[in-house]
Amino acid sequence: MSESAELLSGMALGSFRLNGQFLHVAEGLARPAGMTAAWWQVLGAVLDEPLPVAGIARAMGMTRQGVQRIADLLVERGLAEYRPNPAHRRAKLLRPTAEGRAAIAEIIPGHREFADRLVGELGVETARDCLEALRRLSAALDRLGDNP
Repeated sequence: MSESAELLSGMALGSFRLNGQFLHVAEGLARPAGMTAAWWQVLGAVLDEPLPVAGIARAMGMTRQGVQRIADLLVERGLAEYRPNPAHRRAKLLRPTAEGRAAIAEIIPGHREFADRLVGELGVETARDCLEALRRLSAALDRLGDNP
């Protein structure tokens, strides 16, 4: 196997492992608020501004169908609502309700505490380097597109 192929495999396997680890942490943080990691992810995407399902999917690297299923559950449970989209009649905007914002607020203290522990474990400079490396890797994959 070439060095490039080994590096790609290592990055992919490392990313899959990290994804699983982050999901495990997120599930633990979201559970006390009566949420799941996926609900938190979708609701978190619309905290600053309402977005259509397709926009959430693009921002979060999820499928549109997966986001739609979660968005419908959030609406059904009163954590989010659909609003008209002035830019597109059929693609309604998802936004959190007061109950959704309250659920997210319950997660914040545990999130902050875990963040402090993780950055304490790594050190601030290493944490910044990790973040930058992940951003560069993601941007490179975006530039290469969907065509391997």
